[in-house]
Amino acid sequence: MKSLEAHGSIDKANKLITEFVDRLPVMKVWGDGKSASSDMMSLQASMHLWNARRDPRRKTASMGMYTHVSNQWPIIYHQPIVLGNRQVGAAIEGVVRQDKIDLDWLAVDTHGYTDVGMCIARMQAFDLCPQLANLRERRLTVPKGMKIPEALASVVDATLHVDCIQERWDDLLRIAASISNGTVSAVQVLERFGSVAQGDPIYRAAKTIGRLLRTIYLCDFFTKPEFRREIHRVLNRGESVHTLQRAIHSGAIPHDRGRRPEEMHAISGSLALLTNLVIGWTSMQTQAAMTALKSRGIVFSSEVLRHVSPIRYHNINFRGTFGFPVERYLVELFGSDDSRHLKATHG
Repeated sequence: MKSLEAHGSIDKANKLITEFVDRLPVMKVWGDGKSASSDMMSLQASMHLWNARRDPRRKTASMGMYTHVSNQWPIIYHQPIVLGNRQVGAAIEGVVRQDKIDLDWLAVDTHGYTDVGMCIARMQAFDLCPQLANLRERRLTVPKGMKIPEALASVVDATLHVDCIQERWDDLLRIAASISNGTVSAVQVLERFGSVAQGDPIYRAAKTIGRLLRTIYLCDFFTKPEFRREIHRVLNRGESVHTLQRAIHSGAIPHDRGRRPEEMHAISGSLALLTNLVIGWTSMQTQAAMTALKSRGIVFSSEVLRHVSPIRYHNINFRGTFGFPVERYLVELFGSDDSRHLKATHG
């Protein structure tokens, strides 16, 4: 297991699966691959793990598995997180670090959003599209002194001081560049510039930009039904993938696993890999069925096929005994040196 963790074999396998699925024509029907959703799913864990926290819903010690799900269904990024922390940093980090596609926007729930996060995301060349639960956060905010039409006066706050943006623009650019090149993670930046940073000039500038971006986003959200429907669709796909992951994962993370960050990453990656395998298998069978029906003159419209899901799993036995010819792939899994050692040890 340590060799798998060290060589990143699980992440490589995940990448191969997503590349295979991406070649299927049916994927273009399910989405354009330019958007995704991200959300956390809690997995029950031993209470003796130092990074486990009590899940307020399930009332058990748990770890968070944060996934980015493409609008074409596969998981394009995964990361373990600690329950109770704001998720906006993990949401941005996943988009920046995944190298599969260039996302135009990422749909998140309220836990994956902050005003500063809206700013940082836009500076990473994508838009954060939150499904806001708080009515107060759905108000439009514009610069102070801006003329507001009478019809919008009840939902607009003209309270923003935009001078601070110009004063701290260079600092914001340095932070954005540091996230982009991997010098610092988005999680660390968003923890540093959370609500406790009120009064910091950089925080004030980032929050002001975020409020302006939120206003533009809300205008699109409320006036474009297709855009609003697509955000809901992508978020629902993320929740459906979590349902599949719960069917795959059984029991709790034991006390002797998950103590090191590498172990938690391997657990998160293994769950994402199994999930993508199910999605890949079902997508392949769906494509084969479509091809067979087309040869008989039966063609379904794209609108109908968009509602066909590759995350059905009732035909798959998750609790059986499986045998894999691992010895054929020792070099790919462990590298040449470790594979020779394993062959010498186990014959």
